[in-house]
Amino acid sequence: MEIETTGKVTVPARIENLWDVHDLGRQAIAAEDVRVIEVPDALVDTGATMLSMPRKLIEQLGLQRTRTRSARTAAGTAQFGIYQAVRLTIQGRDCLAEVAELPDECPVLIGQIPLEALDFVVNPASQKLVGNPDHGGEQMIDLF
Repeated sequence: MEIETTGKVTVPARIENLWDVHDLGRQAIAAEDVRVIEVPDALVDTGATMLSMPRKLIEQLGLQRTRTRSARTAAGTAQFGIYQAVRLTIQGRDCLAEVAELPDECPVLIGQIPLEALDFVVNPASQKLVGNPDHGGEQMIDLF
């Protein structure tokens, strides 16, 4: 699966194994033992639903598969593995996100669910990821 990236929005992203983050909080492991990946060019894809990552990065983080789901792709419907949640950090904002598996040749995709959790939108004029202008650019959640 190839994804065209010309004219697309990319952002640096930090992705951490959530179990390791919890173990660090309980002082069960040292900070250097938290499995983390720094992605310099994660592709913001408002047409995608989830945080999606190549299999090789999922393995680096040591994530466990929780289930399989069907997904619509440009090539038709296919089965994809869904993995346990990670902590995703972009521009100082973080959220928890389950991970969908992609083939190794694909980039990390930031889909609509994590974008909403982080309260980011794509500014079409600048082709940049910005804080939701409906919330004054500040991170906010809706509880209604």
